[in-house]
Amino acid sequence: MAGVAAIVVAAGQGLRAGGDLPKQFRRIGGKAILRRTVLRLLEVPEITAIQPVTRPEDRSLVAEALSGLAVREPVPGGATRQDSVRAGLTALEALAPAIVLVHDAARPFASAGLIGRTIETARRTGAAIPGVAVADTVKGVDRDDRVTETLDRSRLRLIQTPQGFAFASLFAAHRRAAAEGRTDFTDDAALAEWAGMRVTVFAGEPGNIKMTNPEDFARAEGMQAAQLGDVRVGSGIDVHAFGPGDHVMIGGVRIGHTKALTGHSDADVGLHALVDAILGALADGDIGSHFPPSDPQWKGASSDRFFTYALNRLKQRGGVVAHLDLNVVCEAPKIGPHRDAIRENIARLAGIDATRVAIKATTSEKLGFTGRSEGIVAYATATIRLPWT
Repeated sequence: MAGVAAIVVAAGQGLRAGGDLPKQFRRIGGKAILRRTVLRLLEVPEITAIQPVTRPEDRSLVAEALSGLAVREPVPGGATRQDSVRAGLTALEALAPAIVLVHDAARPFASAGLIGRTIETARRTGAAIPGVAVADTVKGVDRDDRVTETLDRSRLRLIQTPQGFAFASLFAAHRRAAAEGRTDFTDDAALAEWAGMRVTVFAGEPGNIKMTNPEDFARAEGMQAAQLGDVRVGSGIDVHAFGPGDHVMIGGVRIGHTKALTGHSDADVGLHALVDAILGALADGDIGSHFPPSDPQWKGASSDRFFTYALNRLKQRGGVVAHLDLNVVCEAPKIGPHRDAIRENIARLAGIDATRVAIKATTSEKLGFTGRSEGIVAYATATIRLPWT
């Protein structure tokens, strides 16, 4: 294989970052950091294989973060970062890519351009790492914090990932280090230097920050908000009448009832309202213009297809969901017992945290068609963020 593979190192505990989860699973703008990192790599067509390295105890978190993404089956990491990278290299041995990138899961802002430059420089030199020039004066100190020297900052670089290498050379260096009991290398470039490889530094990106401390998360949220500063709100309403049946679909959740909602699709009044709310915020028509009831292919279709379609329209424009609010009006069935399941399902479909989804239900006090139990109406509001254009 002459392609490029990428190892995503996500086997750490991330304790310094704070929070209840390892930092690679914490969310920025509604997406887990690990997912954001992998999505950046997937933007680069030269990369033909992505190998995550994770902790076995994080299996469920990994599955959620990587759901639907074209990556290889994660392999378990080791006690050190060096062990984890070697595990990733071993998993890629049968593929034998020409170039391998090693990237920290905790760097979700590496641009496609930076990743591409890593590949280009690694192909040319065999070992390439991005670095940012040091802007501040740097002092060397002794154990008592007394200054011993002032370093020449023009010769210093702050090193980032992804780092790119000829696969065979890096794998050989890792195996040699393991055989000699060397476990003290802080990154793959240091190990490569020790093994005699000539490592080239090229220009990194100041925005390619590593998520390490709580302050980094505050900065990242600020960066995300600045990039997605065009906040829009859309509303949607949907109505379906009752007919024969034994259940209704609300927000993708099946709820047992003495009747069913009638419609060309599965008549999920909640998801239909949310679709119109998202399309409204995008100024992109309504559900009927994208999925005409006259089209037989949508007969009996699951409404999560319509919802996913609207979300993909948002993603294609570089946007994200900030909040979804759904209000269901009916006399029966009772929505309250199913509220959490509906909320979790909508959040899962949207790829956002459940704290960004609100589900409310009420009756119309026996007034109108809902009060006469002739149907259900749903009102939805979608708040989205788009990049400034």
